[in-house]
Amino acid sequence: MKIIHIREKTLSIGADIANAYIDFNKMTCSVVAVVTDVMRDGRPVIGYGFNSNGRYGQGAMMRERFIPRLLEAAPDALVSRTEDNLDPFAAWDLMMSNEKPGGHGERSVAVGTIDMAIWDAVAKIAGQPLYRYLANRYRNGVADDKVWVYAAGGYYRPGKGLKGLQDEMRSYRDRGYKVVKMKIGGAPLDEDLRRIEAVLEVVGDGNCLAVDANGRFDLQTALRYAEALKPYGLFWYEEAGDPLDYALQAEVGRSYGRPMATGENLFSHQDARNLLNYAGLDPARDWLQFDCALSYGLVEYTRTLEVLRERGWSPRRVVPHGGHQMSLNIAAGLHLGGNESYPDVFAPFGGFSDDAAVVDGYVGLHDVPGVGFEAKRNLYEVLSTLHPDIGRGPIISLPSFPA
Repeated sequence: MKIIHIREKTLSIGADIANAYIDFNKMTCSVVAVVTDVMRDGRPVIGYGFNSNGRYGQGAMMRERFIPRLLEAAPDALVSRTEDNLDPFAAWDLMMSNEKPGGHGERSVAVGTIDMAIWDAVAKIAGQPLYRYLANRYRNGVADDKVWVYAAGGYYRPGKGLKGLQDEMRSYRDRGYKVVKMKIGGAPLDEDLRRIEAVLEVVGDGNCLAVDANGRFDLQTALRYAEALKPYGLFWYEEAGDPLDYALQAEVGRSYGRPMATGENLFSHQDARNLLNYAGLDPARDWLQFDCALSYGLVEYTRTLEVLRERGWSPRRVVPHGGHQMSLNIAAGLHLGGNESYPDVFAPFGGFSDDAAVVDGYVGLHDVPGVGFEAKRNLYEVLSTLHPDIGRGPIISLPSFPA
């Protein structure tokens, strides 16, 4: 059992939208296919992966460092010693060999993208949906059969206006979402408050609305927003300041005293430990948003969840960023608190299987082996172009070894 090919490609997911920090006109995304020698229905098992929105494609690092390390490994180096399957932890160790500690930035995105493809392949080889495979491996077979999701949107867009924002949020509610999220910080405070009040006219209750500043504010601005947001009773106030400014997070949390959310831009279990040690977060009130596709993948995510457990946090306080099927599987298989969803943006990577329906804020799980990409037609059409029998461009292949 071995990996015989790996292919990567950088694609555009550009869109005419913006949050408080960046616009997405030139945003890119890496996609990866990991081809194994395991055959199912006369075709090789292929695992697919991609990185979440907000970080650019990382093809150069994959080609130069991480893919070659996998392909240069001895034939049995990636085989599990406990089951007839590949070992994603061994693959992770090989990818991270000869890498210095620290530097958890774009490197974590490159590794996380390949890691997703490997887990997709592992679950397919096992013949199970990934969430079921994870539940069997880590939770004595007990998985959630549905996952709470919220609709993320409310981006700044030229000419959108308050009515456009209301129409967007109304459409999410009509599609079954109970909680919606909108961007703040890309306009003056008074304008953002008018936007919030316009959305509250649609959703009715502040507990049905979360707001996201995308790390834009300095301390004084974050505190001004916190004071202005208090009367609305919002679901959460997300990433007020720079994600590594734990002192700012702690001071805003003390002043605000209501649920806050952060973590989507922290990329290792060491970052998670520092956040919990120094940011003043409350495990009974606040939410964590670590995204496996951006933070070295699911292998590292298991370490992050262990850090949470050691510090008294329930995995139910984790709602991953990213809005994609990988996080949905992790949420169901490892009993997280929910998952982000992007109903209208970042297609085809956001969203779930084509037959997935949101009912009272929850979405059910698929029964397709692996992550379930094959059950999302527009996404699978993109990913399948990486298959060596279909796609274009050179394939990075495993070298031969002497007998």
